[in-house]
Amino acid sequence: MAGTVKLLIVSQYFWPEDFRINELAHALRARGHDVTVLTSIPNYPEGEVFPAYAEAPAAFASFDGIEVIRAPQLTRGNSKLHLIANYLSFAISASFLGPWRLRGRKFDAIFVFQTSPVTVGIPASLIAALKRAPMLMWILDCWPESLTSLGVVRGRVGKGLAGLLVRAIYARCDLLLGQSQGFRQNVARYGKEARFRHFPNWVEAVYLRPLPLADRPAADPFTILFAGNIGEAQDFPAIVAAAEQLRDSGIRFRIVGDGRDLARTHADVEARDLAHMFDFAGRHPPSAMPDFFANADALLVSLKPEPIYGLTVPGKVQTYLAAGKPILAMLDGEGAEVVNAAGAGFAVPAGDSGALASAALRMAVLPSSELQAMGASGQAFARAHYDLGKLLEQLETWMVEARQQRSALKLPARDP
Repeated sequence: MAGTVKLLIVSQYFWPEDFRINELAHALRARGHDVTVLTSIPNYPEGEVFPAYAEAPAAFASFDGIEVIRAPQLTRGNSKLHLIANYLSFAISASFLGPWRLRGRKFDAIFVFQTSPVTVGIPASLIAALKRAPMLMWILDCWPESLTSLGVVRGRVGKGLAGLLVRAIYARCDLLLGQSQGFRQNVARYGKEARFRHFPNWVEAVYLRPLPLADRPAADPFTILFAGNIGEAQDFPAIVAAAEQLRDSGIRFRIVGDGRDLARTHADVEARDLAHMFDFAGRHPPSAMPDFFANADALLVSLKPEPIYGLTVPGKVQTYLAAGKPILAMLDGEGAEVVNAAGAGFAVPAGDSGALASAALRMAVLPSSELQAMGASGQAFARAHYDLGKLLEQLETWMVEARQQRSALKLPARDP
């Protein structure tokens, strides 16, 4: 398999939903590869079908020249039961619709974008078997541990069944790409460690722009910005508890995004009489985010104190590094290690609201020169370690590697 690749991407989430797989698909096509996407009906994160899609589905059948095939599913809704139904409905519908819509077509590789749920691997495995094409899964969320940490699956029986599903899907993969080195142990537990490759999130070019040099006026509040999903994993109760300790500090929190825990967070802020400390700016497109970052003094990333989250590096860490702003990280494990290694800010233990409040106070009194130095250090680290072009070259090498391994086993690719 030399030159261009005929690649099928299987992902439950895709444009117009805002996920990194959009940029990856666009970048691979720009490098000359023939890319097709099998995905679902857009409804993340609100849990309702996007109005623009509902009005004109045909307008979303192509993304920058990439064919997009959509399988129906039940929407995410606002409950765990709805979420499970959402996961299973896509897995089932894509397993039937995918092979039918892709009949008569050959692929050199299948690339699976696996945030939650891992069930996206079910239709991908079926199609990979029918096409006899190698399957590479990019793991951004470790199952079944993430399910148990969020209370979706309870008890040994439920976790055991979820583990069997993960093991079966991993066994079908030729290569398992982990977004952090910490995912290696998950692969070793449920798959074969020899198939593991480290494939981190990359820095998005839109954020790599010259750093602002102007000092913040002394009279302005020190603004800490959180951008992204507001869910249970992000541990907003700990963030609000930290804010309560900073009530009279002059520090403000700006929240850009939405999610399943937004209403509960609003209620918590009101109950603690902290409305003057929070600005909920709502959800905005990626193109607007650089301006939000530029007008913040520090950027906040957080995850709950669960062992599974200590293995991950949230994608916003690379985004924040690229933005060139100081980072406040309430994280355990590898995510905190990246912030510290980059010299980009302060990392405190996950769930420790007191430590977060102290770190925020410490950062707020630093001179502008030190804040700018942190931002510059983080941006330099991002350029050195998370360049998309270099990562794509590595991915192309792995696709060749997987294909060659298949050839060595005398399993030629042919259409069913």
